[in-house]
Formats: sequence, structure tokens, C-alpha cells
Amino acid sequence: MSDEKANEKEEEKTAEKSWDEKWGRDPVSSVIWAGILVWAGLVLLAGNLGLLEAIAFDGIIFEDWALIFLGAGVILLLGVLFRLAVPSYRRPVTGNLIFAFILIAIGLGDIVDVGLLWPLIIIAIGVIVLLRGLLR
Repeated sequence: MSDEKANEKEEEKTAEKSWDEKWGRDPVSSVIWAGILVWAGLVLLAGNLGLLEAIAFDGIIFEDWALIFLGAGVILLLGVLFRLAVPSYRRPVTGNLIFAFILIAIGLGDIVDVGLLWPLIIIAIGVIVLLRGLLR
């Protein structure tokens, strides 16, 4: 009986260790979220200093939060591309990809008609889910 308990405890330790080795030491996620925080801080600082009004694209002035959401979505997309390109950091990216599209849609909401943008995002998410199911 004690041998069975010892074996169970050893299996639990092995399972925990393998999970820690696989997911716990993932510097890509840390870099992505740190990049998002730095981006948000830079945008808020630029907004407080009045620099965002000086940067206008075709007369469109980005609001602080729209620019933060847009940048966060782009940073998440870059993280997805990095994970797909580097096999040692590969892990499921579907959730991050969908979240990135949603953040970009929120960021572009002031520029692009929302009635056009959200259906395109939903179509893109559907295509991603379909491709993921077919490529398994």
C-alpha cells in the first residue's frame, strides 16, 4: 500500500515538473505582456504631453485608448508569428490570435466603420478555427 502511494506521489511530481518545464519557463509571454505595458505607458505619456495631436494620419487623430488597443493587438500578432516561426517556443496560438484581432478591431473602431469591421473579424476567426480543425 505504501509503495502505491509513493508511486502516485512520484507520478504527481513528474507531471508537475514536466508542466513547469513546458509552460512555466515561457519568456515569450513575459516579453509580449511587458511590451504591451510599455506600449500603453508610452501612448499615455505621449497623450499627456500633447504629442498625439501632432501625429495625425490623413487628418485622423487617434485617441489614447484606441492606439493602446491597436498596438496591443499588433504586439500579440507579432508574438503569434514568433511562436509559429520558432519551433522551440511553439504552443497553441489560436486564443492569442483571436484576442489580437479583437484588440485591433477595438483600436480601429474610430477609423473604420464598425458595421464593416466586426463581420470581417468574425469571418477571420471562423477561418482560423476551420483551418485549425482541418490541419489537425
